[in-house]
Amino acid sequence: MLRNFLKIAVAGALALGLTACTKEEKKEKVVQQAEPAKTVIKVGATPVPHAEILEFVKPLLKKKGYDLQIVEFTDYVTPNIAVDEGELDANFFQHSPYLTEFNSNKKTHLVKTVSVHLEPMGFYSKKIKSLDELKDEAVIAVPNDPTNESRALDILEKQGLLTFNDVALKTALDIKTNPKNLFIKELDAPQLPRILDEVDAAIINTNYALAADLNPLDDAIVLESKDSPYANIVAVKEGNENKDYIKALDEVLTSKEVKDFIKEKYKGAIIAAF
Repeated sequence: MLRNFLKIAVAGALALGLTACTKEEKKEKVVQQAEPAKTVIKVGATPVPHAEILEFVKPLLKKKGYDLQIVEFTDYVTPNIAVDEGELDANFFQHSPYLTEFNSNKKTHLVKTVSVHLEPMGFYSKKIKSLDELKDEAVIAVPNDPTNESRALDILEKQGLLTFNDVALKTALDIKTNPKNLFIKELDAPQLPRILDEVDAAIINTNYALAADLNPLDDAIVLESKDSPYANIVAVKEGNENKDYIKALDEVLTSKEVKDFIKEKYKGAIIAAF
């Protein structure tokens, strides 16, 4: 009987020892798997006004314990790919319709977190000073990405220069009536300010206009309506939208300080969207 008791006692001790080891191993694994606290936020942006706004919020984020690193891009594709592949934490350069179309075409998984500002597109020209001077068969350059091209063509339609078939996103192929026989030239958005000397007019995104020293309020012959749905947003990879560092970024970008900065610096050419 004593022998059996000793066997049971030894077995119990071994079981307790194994349980203790297992618990310790689990604790060790949890410690090893815990992510280090994130202190650096990398955000991709086009130079004006996005990078300028991000520069302004650097000290605000510093107070929250984060260092903001701004990576500048001059196109509308690379910053989305970089966020989707995890090279950037977020980007700030686009509007929701563009993001939706990009996700659909490129099979990326990006989501909007907050709207920051609206940049009204403008109709610019170095050859005319009013739409009345626009000649027949004039060449008008527009962005070639689907959402911004449709947005640019909306401006021409509202000015009575063209009408379109009923489609979700307009292109030159959807023109229904064209009284002046205008020629629509589709180009990459960053090129548009550079070819103003070569075309009769161009419809340019405000960020590229500002970068080319064009003032939307002074230089645009026609400016997009301020009730446009194309507010510029912060975008992140799906699943990261509730991370603490993204919430901190969103909070400073939609703060009163940023609203005042936008109002003072851009004098109405850019409008806060929050």
